[in-house]
Amino acid sequence: MRDITDIGNVKQRFLAHLTLEKGMSANTASAYSDDVDKLIRFLADEGIAIERATTDDLERFVCTLQDVGIQPRSQARIISGVKGFYKFLRQEGFMENDPTELLLTPKIGRHLPEVLTVAEIDRMIEAIDMSKAEGQRNRAIIETLYGCGLRVSELVGLRLSQLFIEEHYVIIQGKGNKQRLVPISPVAIEQINLYLEQTRSHQVVQRGSEDILFLNRRGAMLTRQMIFHIVKQLCELAGVRKVISPHTLRHSFATHLLEGGANLRAIQQMLGHESITTTEIYVHIDRSQLRNEILAHHPRNHKSHA
Repeated sequence: MRDITDIGNVKQRFLAHLTLEKGMSANTASAYSDDVDKLIRFLADEGIAIERATTDDLERFVCTLQDVGIQPRSQARIISGVKGFYKFLRQEGFMENDPTELLLTPKIGRHLPEVLTVAEIDRMIEAIDMSKAEGQRNRAIIETLYGCGLRVSELVGLRLSQLFIEEHYVIIQGKGNKQRLVPISPVAIEQINLYLEQTRSHQVVQRGSEDILFLNRRGAMLTRQMIFHIVKQLCELAGVRKVISPHTLRHSFATHLLEGGANLRAIQQMLGHESITTTEIYVHIDRSQLRNEILAHHPRNHKSHA
């Protein structure tokens, strides 16, 4: 067994092995490369050399894929890529034992929530009738749901006092009344500010809802059912033929960040997951790093929006 001193070089040799010896297409080899990159980033964050990883380490990696909502079929492909990489490392003399031999592949076939594409979400936003009184509010709602990956209960309960616009953060009251800091994108901030200026500032607010961000026409907190109605209606107007709910935007948030190369643990922390299988890998991630994950990897930050 020998140490890996240049992981980039080893990965390039692995890709050459896939294309030249295994006869894989360039696209398939590229997918394997992306899968290995996810593992490399995860182990680097854990402070573990890739040739020193154990089966337990790799099982924690798989748990992070599950926790951010990656579908079983995609998990299976990623695990296949990781297994191929470790088989190659063993052949090359970097490993004595293969830690992936006992790594389980998830069962395929279980129904999971749909994922919206970036284009579909853009079409939903374009379908909002901005001439209506609730238009700006609904635009801000969709940008906040998708831009922060919130649960619908977290969105309807969001308070003005929990917004820190200048710092680009919002405090979310999650499950079990546990609070977490979530970065909020410039696009979402812009739409929230427009809603506050153009709509909410002119409303008569009902008693008890003074601190609630998103209000209905009567000046009270929105219901979960109302958010479901808004999202489903916009999907219909946008011609999106998928079975969706507000949670679909949260699921899409996590999937798009991961596909864009965001840090797995940062996504976990932003989503506020409390799974027993992933609690042990939580580490402190400072606010600047979380904010940078959103700014660098969220697709809504890669284009200008009117």
